[in-house]
Amino acid sequence: MVDYSKWKDIEISDDEDETHPNIDTPSLFRWRHQARVDRMEERKREREEHEQRKTENLRRLAETKKKVAETDTNSPNLESLKKELEQLEKEEKQLQKKDEELKKKEKLTPWNVDTISEPGFNKTVINTKPLRSNNDNLTEEEKEEKMKQFIDENMKLLKQFGMLRKYEDSKKFLLDHSQLACEETANYLVIWCINLEMEGKHDLMAHVAHQTICMQYILELSKQLDVDPRACIGSFFSRIQVAEKTYKDSFDDELEQFKARIKRRAAEKIQEALREQEEEERKARLGPGGLDPVEVYEELPDELKKCFDAQDVPMLQATIAKMPEQEAIYYMKRCVDSGLWVPGKNDDEEPTMKEADSTTKTNANLSSNDTTDDVD
Repeated sequence: MVDYSKWKDIEISDDEDETHPNIDTPSLFRWRHQARVDRMEERKREREEHEQRKTENLRRLAETKKKVAETDTNSPNLESLKKELEQLEKEEKQLQKKDEELKKKEKLTPWNVDTISEPGFNKTVINTKPLRSNNDNLTEEEKEEKMKQFIDENMKLLKQFGMLRKYEDSKKFLLDHSQLACEETANYLVIWCINLEMEGKHDLMAHVAHQTICMQYILELSKQLDVDPRACIGSFFSRIQVAEKTYKDSFDDELEQFKARIKRRAAEKIQEALREQEEEERKARLGPGGLDPVEVYEELPDELKKCFDAQDVPMLQATIAKMPEQEAIYYMKRCVDSGLWVPGKNDDEEPTMKEADSTTKTNANLSSNDTTDDVD
């Protein structure tokens, strides 16, 4: 049997019923029609705003979950990230409840002449979306080679894009050079930001960081839509230029967090560079026995340190003679292995003393025609 229940509640046409002779009928019909159109527009606007809030919440939820997973358990930011995640999950439940309410309201809304039917025939256009390029199947060596080749070919354009600021200029530039809409550009901009911060160019780093986040938003949009990033250039810039406060706040928040990460990473790289430099200097200082003269000097008794500070060979011989034999052998062997003490090669050599290194006293090399055993 046919179910006719859905036809029970239908709004009549705006000009269908009879009116009082004293009423301006055309005006009444126009008022009725406008009121119904306004109600439909309000419901449509409510639905669109709800869908936009739901999409934004899902995006922030995914980003926060990723940050929580990547944050170290001892990090002070972990607790705040967990609270933010809890708030977003709570908001998601509220949005789901709102979604159910809207569906129920739409279901109970009576049909009218505008919604009772839809066109039976319509023009259909099949649009083949550009496929998003996938680097997941490449090896690390292949990715590195691809990155190097991309930078070599587009270095000038990358610099120009990084220096742009206005959305309209960035949009036009990327549309004219659409090959820049890719992960390689984002990676290059991140590295550039780190280098600028390490050089102390903080304002310029912040400028390039803004362009980096724009590119990352384009890439994220392409992942969500599963299309080539080049197809998302216009969509992103059109949206960010007229963005609602929540979307703009989200963009600004992501930018500030990115700049904070850049500053941390730059500080880490500076420390790494200093450690590497210190290690290279230490290796350069190593004596013939592989010991560091700085470390050996620091471990010497004070009376031996005075001998090396004064570069006085007789004082050193006299001090060694007063020490217990095993202790004297131990310290002098370490001095020889570190290069602090350089025994003479033969008995005919006159004792010579070298000037101390300008950076540390402990690099002073004492030269004598005595062997280590003779000193002992």
